[in-house]
Amino acid sequence: MMVFYRARLVLLSVPKTGTTALQSALRPHADLVISDPPELKHSPLYRYNRWVRPMYEKVCGAELEVVAIMREPISWLGSWYRFRQRPHLDGRPTSTKNMSFDEFVTDYCRGKRPPHANVGSQAKFLEAQPNGCRVTHLFAYENLALFHAFMQDRTGISYNTQQENVSPDGDLSLSAATEEKLKRKHPEEFALYGAISG
Repeated sequence: MMVFYRARLVLLSVPKTGTTALQSALRPHADLVISDPPELKHSPLYRYNRWVRPMYEKVCGAELEVVAIMREPISWLGSWYRFRQRPHLDGRPTSTKNMSFDEFVTDYCRGKRPPHANVGSQAKFLEAQPNGCRVTHLFAYENLALFHAFMQDRTGISYNTQQENVSPDGDLSLSAATEEKLKRKHPEEFALYGAISG
């Protein structure tokens, strides 16, 4: 999470949307950077609403606009699947080694997800709060040029990003039946993404 106070913006760090590269590029220009631990770096909207938003509202009398990036849901799961194939997770319950992407997505669709498929939800991460706190500007990961143009326009900052924390390559084949199940079990993910991409 990063705050750009003069621009009245807070950028949420949705996992698997290039947040490490963005923090590297924008850190020198941000007024507040939460980069560690991961639970705080990747604070969802409800956590921002509960802890960070009141601080700026009560101390500074400022309401920040919330910016976030969302990835196409199947691609997002693919990134998690590939990330969890890294050797440092070998033998751990969160590893996806020796498992197909189809199996991983099937496990993600279970009511009680096993540890390797328990990766959360972008829709839940970005869910509007009862007090009206919501994501003001949502961008698609697949079209980051719009996000960069927005940030440079609002902040006046010129910056470049470099790829970081890239997951290893992997076969992301998904059967039609599994894809249909994912869309049936998690329509909110596809609806939210569809609202920004189309």
